[in-house]
Amino acid sequence: MDQRVKPAPHEIRRARTDNPKARERDLAAQLGISEAELVAAHCGDGVVRVEPRVNDLLTGIEAVGEVMALTRNESAVHEKIGVYDKVVTGNHNAMVLGENIDLRIFPKIWAHGFAVEKRDGDDIRRSLQFFDAAGDAVHKVHLRPASSLHAYQKLVASLESRNQEPTIDISGPVLDEESEAGASTASPDDLRDRWSRLTDVHQFFGMLKTLKLSRRQAVRMVGQDYAWLLDKDAVRAMFHHAAESEMPIMCFVGNRGCIQIHSGPIKSIKPMGPWINVLDETFHLHLRTDHIHEVWAVRKPTKDGHVTSLEVYAANGDMIIQFFGKRHEGESERDDWRFLAEHLPRIPNPTAA
Repeated sequence: MDQRVKPAPHEIRRARTDNPKARERDLAAQLGISEAELVAAHCGDGVVRVEPRVNDLLTGIEAVGEVMALTRNESAVHEKIGVYDKVVTGNHNAMVLGENIDLRIFPKIWAHGFAVEKRDGDDIRRSLQFFDAAGDAVHKVHLRPASSLHAYQKLVASLESRNQEPTIDISGPVLDEESEAGASTASPDDLRDRWSRLTDVHQFFGMLKTLKLSRRQAVRMVGQDYAWLLDKDAVRAMFHHAAESEMPIMCFVGNRGCIQIHSGPIKSIKPMGPWINVLDETFHLHLRTDHIHEVWAVRKPTKDGHVTSLEVYAANGDMIIQFFGKRHEGESERDDWRFLAEHLPRIPNPTAA
C-alpha cells in the first residue's frame, strides 16, 4: 500500500482483520496513519465516537468503579488499577487524586474520544480511548471484571457524539520539547540564580518558560551541584534496589495531555527484550530501555529541603519517565532515596546545550 495516500476506512478495517494480534499503535504505524484514525475507522463496528469532555468524563467515571487507567508516550506505558476518585475538575488543569489512580490532566490537549468494544474469545473488552489533535493516545480507561457495565454504558451515552463518521481530521505532529523551547538567551548564572531560589518543585516549569529553556537544556546548563548525568543503566539499578529494599517511589509517565503517577513500592521487575517491566498487582510499567538517551539526577530546592529526581530523556529531548522518592507536601525527602540517587553510577556531563 502506498503510504503517501492514507487508506480508506474499509481498507483500515480489513488490515485490522488481517492482523488481529497486532497492537493498534504498531498497525497504525505500518499503515502510515495515526492510532486515532485506526480506531475511528471502526465507528459503527464496535466503536462509538465520544466527545472528549474531560470534566464530564471525570465526574461520571467514579461510578464505573474499578478500572485500569493507562497513560503512555513513545517509550513508556504506565498502567494503574483502581477507582477514579478525589476528582478536581478544571478547564486548563484537572486532577484525579485517588490512592491508586493519580493523574494530572490538560483538557485542551484532548481532541478525539472513542468508546471501544473488542471481542476477545467469548469476552468483550471495553475501553474509553482519548487522543490529541495529531491522533496520538493521551489516556485510556479499560474496564475490568469488577467494573459497573451499567454505569459505563450510561457514561458513554452521555458523551456520545452526533458525528459517527469513520474518519477524523488530524493535525501535523507536535514539535518536540527541544524544538519548542526555541533560542534562549539565558546564561548559566541567571539559570543558577533562579534555580537556587525555587521553593516548590511546581515552580520549575514556570522558570523554564521564563528562560525559554527545555528541561534537558536546563539540566545540561545548570551545573553538577544541581544536575548530574548518570549511566543509562541507572534506571535498571534503581528499580532493583527499590524492589529489594521495599523503598516506596513515585513514578511519573506522561504526554502533553496527561501525566500518570504511581506512589508506593515496586516488587516484580521483569526484563523482556528491550523492555524492562514492573508487573505488580495494581501497577504495571513497561519501559523501552533502548529509547533511553540520557539519565539525569536532578536536585531542586524546596521549602522542605532539596528533592532529587531521576529524569530519563529520549534522543529528541522529550522526557520519557521521571522518578522521586515517595513523599508528601511538607515532608523532607527520604534519606534512602537521596542516598540511592547520589550513588548511582555517574558519567561526565556533556557540553552545556
